[in-house]
Amino acid sequence: MKKILLLSWILLGFFMGLSQAPEKMSYQAVMRNGVGQLLSNQAIAVKVSILQGSPAGAEVYSERLTGNTNTNGLISLEIGTGTIITGTFASINWSSGNYYLKTETDPAGGTNYTITGTSQLLSVPYAMYAKTAGNSGGTFTIPYTNTVNNASTLFSLTNDGDGTSLEGTNNTATSSIAAVRGIVTSTGPGGFSSGVRGINNGTGGLGVGVWGSQNGSGWGVYGVTPNGLGVYGNSSGNGYGVYANSNTGTGLSATSNNGIPANIAIFNNANNNNVLNASTLGNGTVINVTTSGNGTGVFSSTGSGFAVHGITSAQTSAGIIGDNSGAGEAVVGRTTSDIAGAVVGRNDGGGYGVRGFIATNATGTGIGVYGQVGLNNSTGRAGRFENLNQTNTTNNTFEVETNGNGNIPDNTQGNAASFLVNNTNSVGAAVRGQVNTIFGNFGAAGVFGISSGTGGFAGLFHASNPSGNGAALVAITDGNGNAITANASKNGNGVETNIDGNGNALYAWVPSFATGRAGRFNIFNDANTSDVITVTTVGNGTAGNFKVDKTQGTSPAVKGEVNSIFANFGTAGIYGLSSGTGGYGGLFYSSNASGNGPALLALTEGNGNGITANAGGTGDGIEASCDGNGNAISGFIPNFGTGKAGRFANFNNSNGQPVVHVTTTGTGSTLLINHQGPSGDIAVYQSASTNVARINKAGRGFFNGGTQASGADVAEAFDVEGKISEYETGDILVISVNSDRTVEKSSKPYSNLVAGVYATKPGVLLTEEHIDTDISDKVPMGVIGVIPTKVCLENGKIKRGDLLVTSSTPGVAMKASLKKVKIGQVIGKSLQDYDQKEIGKIQVLVNIK
Repeated sequence: MKKILLLSWILLGFFMGLSQAPEKMSYQAVMRNGVGQLLSNQAIAVKVSILQGSPAGAEVYSERLTGNTNTNGLISLEIGTGTIITGTFASINWSSGNYYLKTETDPAGGTNYTITGTSQLLSVPYAMYAKTAGNSGGTFTIPYTNTVNNASTLFSLTNDGDGTSLEGTNNTATSSIAAVRGIVTSTGPGGFSSGVRGINNGTGGLGVGVWGSQNGSGWGVYGVTPNGLGVYGNSSGNGYGVYANSNTGTGLSATSNNGIPANIAIFNNANNNNVLNASTLGNGTVINVTTSGNGTGVFSSTGSGFAVHGITSAQTSAGIIGDNSGAGEAVVGRTTSDIAGAVVGRNDGGGYGVRGFIATNATGTGIGVYGQVGLNNSTGRAGRFENLNQTNTTNNTFEVETNGNGNIPDNTQGNAASFLVNNTNSVGAAVRGQVNTIFGNFGAAGVFGISSGTGGFAGLFHASNPSGNGAALVAITDGNGNAITANASKNGNGVETNIDGNGNALYAWVPSFATGRAGRFNIFNDANTSDVITVTTVGNGTAGNFKVDKTQGTSPAVKGEVNSIFANFGTAGIYGLSSGTGGYGGLFYSSNASGNGPALLALTEGNGNGITANAGGTGDGIEASCDGNGNAISGFIPNFGTGKAGRFANFNNSNGQPVVHVTTTGTGSTLLINHQGPSGDIAVYQSASTNVARINKAGRGFFNGGTQASGADVAEAFDVEGKISEYETGDILVISVNSDRTVEKSSKPYSNLVAGVYATKPGVLLTEEHIDTDISDKVPMGVIGVIPTKVCLENGKIKRGDLLVTSSTPGVAMKASLKKVKIGQVIGKSLQDYDQKEIGKIQVLVNIK
């Protein structure tokens, strides 16, 4: 549908009657369609809205107007007389600001407004404005707004009495309201400009420039700024810039969410005064610093002086003491030097350079010496122990010893040594042992574990995280040696592996760049009769699962080969055995629904069979089924072969079963034979190797012993006049005079057009149609043979041998009168007597004469 356009609209004038209601304004518009043609004599609907302040301002009034265009496409309406949607037209305050007229038009007269326009009302009727405009009789209209460019004070009030010169009161409960507000609108005002400024010209000590008070728990004076100073106090002499005093509370409280609560500094290099003086005459702490976060309680730095200088004159005190009553550190030494230590313990005698000990803690969580690295992304060592004397070969560089028994339930506790890399993203080792030697002697190892008792393990590696994917042990060699060599000197296993979960007890693989084997198992003892590999399962899973996981692969998942001259039972490349009452000796399953490969392919290059199948019991030698559209059995000869696609033979003379039994319960053909070659018969049937019947390539049958059909007549398929449902077996049919090769029911006696009878069960049905054509809409008209035929007693009782002709009853025959009958009128001869009054059926030897 073309888009309808309101080409133009014009306010031709306004009218208002002061003594009349309702108030109204005239509105006229010219309507055109999308190609500029006038919309003449057509019903139009317009929604009118009055907006205040701007084209997108608040809607103060809206109504719906309807009318008809004239011959010139002009429509005239009166705003204020339509159906009101929102607001009241008479209550609009025309003097309170600018107003805009918004129109939404439906050229079809409905409410589907497709045309929108908004324009400012540049003037309103004088009477409307005068009704709401203010008088000039000395009153002060609120709200009042005015803008004047004047350097002097615009509004000044002077009170010579005790009252307030200017007071602002706000009774609302809204947040962030103000009784009096001063605004500096310039974004770059001059220095020390102020929104509100209070000046007290008194010279006494009790005057106040700005006084703020609050009766609750709020702020007496509140200052806020994004980057400047919320409250600024300055002393130009010896006074205080800001003075805070409290009788019982806190004199000064400074807080901040993200910034610094207080900043105290001296910017004069020649000023030797203290930056901060804190003193007390009581017994309390002079400065109490607490932190509940991760920050420093007191942070001090200096260039050449002391960052912290603690002095005491009492013997029971300390210059610096660190107490740790929680989770922090009592004393921390830090250094940025590359040569000096943060904390140094030195021993020039036989004692300890550094001694860390646990004195009284019995919870088991204390640590004597604790070394850390990695704080703040540091990269040093948490501890290092060196033996710099090469001749010292009897003392261990590092010794760890425990006299405890360990903790069996938790093997992370009670060990002689415990090493942990506590970093989930780490690639380092908790323990790294290395030996650099050319010898492969027993014991020359990066890590040497010994189990000297009757139990225990020489080495135990436990990946303890149930959600972890890392290996408990990884052995890698870059040389030609084995990654792992395991040998059992007695009756144990060289390698024993077991699995408690869903993984693999043994998993061997070859990466994508390697060419070795994932596994190899050999027995080199000729006298050893044990299996090279024994795989057993007592579960329902597969005992052995082999897969070539490559879509372009051409190698087998399992290859079994036997090199023998014997064909004994069991001598096979693959031997499958089902020893239970169920199961399969072999199962081959092609599981890809889109695959074209066979589930089993058997080939032989010799004279043996591709597949030999034998059922020793009552089962089938081969059973084949098909769930899809394929063939249960498909036998074919390639274009270079000379054999047969299939052969079925019974060599037991006493076997009375058919050689081939074909059955279907579906709607398709039981047997389909398709001859696509250039010559030959479709089917040949032999008895004692002699041909007795055949069907040639054209579909013609040849039978040495003749043919026999179950029907009693010969019929031919014909079209009928009208619907096939109107015809019944036994009806007398005559040639139609309206259509070619069409018959209909007989309708008059002694008809010369009589052709045959609607056959009940024809022995032979003739048709000109193809054998695949549906002829259910045709009648089988019997022309010769014994056919049940409808008869009546219109010309008397019927005796055996009577000639029959058509009667006046449609589709019904009667006895012929020999004096009236003519050539071509006789249907046939009656084979039964008939003397009943109703129409019935009798056997008739049909032979049209």
